[in-house]
Amino acid sequence: MLQQFNPKNENIQVFIKDKLVPRKEAKVSVFDSVVQGGDAVWEGLRVYNGKIFCLDKHLERLQNSAHALAFTDIPDNETIKDAIFQTLKANGMKDGAHIRLTLTRGEKITSGMDPRLNQSGPTLIVLAEWKPPVYPPSITLITSSVRRNSPMSLDSKIHHNNLLNNILAKIEANHAGADAGLMLDKDGFVSEANGVNVFCIRKGKVYTPYASSCLPGITRSLVLEICESHTIPVTEANLSLTEFYTADEVFTTGTMGELTRVEAIDGRPIINKGKGSLLEVINKHFKQLTKEEGVVLPF
Repeated sequence: MLQQFNPKNENIQVFIKDKLVPRKEAKVSVFDSVVQGGDAVWEGLRVYNGKIFCLDKHLERLQNSAHALAFTDIPDNETIKDAIFQTLKANGMKDGAHIRLTLTRGEKITSGMDPRLNQSGPTLIVLAEWKPPVYPPSITLITSSVRRNSPMSLDSKIHHNNLLNNILAKIEANHAGADAGLMLDKDGFVSEANGVNVFCIRKGKVYTPYASSCLPGITRSLVLEICESHTIPVTEANLSLTEFYTADEVFTTGTMGELTRVEAIDGRPIINKGKGSLLEVINKHFKQLTKEEGVVLPF
C-alpha cells in the first residue's frame, strides 16, 4: 500500500503563506511552529468533477482545531477558499486531486515552545496533488500495541499535525506486513486505524466506535448520515476486538482512501455470514454523493 511518486506532480504549484511557488521552492522556515513542535492543524480534501467535496465541513473543523489551540489571527474561510482555488487553477486540477491543507501557528522570533514567540501570524499551506484514492480494494490490519490518545492526553477532536501516536502504529503494521495498525483506546476497546476510522457490520447492523479516542472523521460522519437516511441500522458503541474479528464485514473510512474493505485482522479473515454486502450498498450511496455534492470551482 506504499504510495508511489506521480510524475504529474513534479512541477505543481504550492500555496505558502500568501503566494504560489513551484514545488522545488515550496519551503517553510526552520523557525515555523510546524518544524519546531508539530504545532499546526490540517485537513485532507478531494476534488471530484469540478467540485471540492465537503469543503465547508473541513474548514469548520480546521477553524475549530486552530481555535482550540489558541492560534491568533486565523485567516477566515473566504481567504482560505481563495488560496485553494488559486492553487487548483494554477495546477489545472478539476478532478482526481487531493488537497493537503495545513495551517501552522506560524514563524517564531526564536526557537522555543512558548506560543508568545509567534508574532507574525499563521502560515497557510495548500498542497494539491494529482492523487486518486490510495487504498487497494481491500486491506489487512494488525492490532497495534500503541494506544490511541484519549482526551486526558491529546484530544483527537483537534485535527493536529503531531501524528507520532499514529505513525508508531503504522510502523508496527509495516513490520508485520499489514496495511495499517488498528489502535485501541485506554480501556482496550477499538478506536480507529492509524490513519482511518473503522466500522463493522454484524447481522445487518452497522457499528462504529464512539469518537471519544478517535477522530470524528468527515467521511465517518457521512457514512452515519447515509445509513440514517436510507434506514440502515447504525450505532456508535464500545466495540471489542472480538466483535471485529467475528463481524460479517469490516471497513475503513477516510478522505484519502474513501471506503475500503478489511479482509483480515490479526490473521483472522473477515467472513461474511450475511446475505449480500451491506458495505457495497453504503459505498454506492457514498459514490453518488461525491458526484452530486461539493463546492463548485470558480474557474
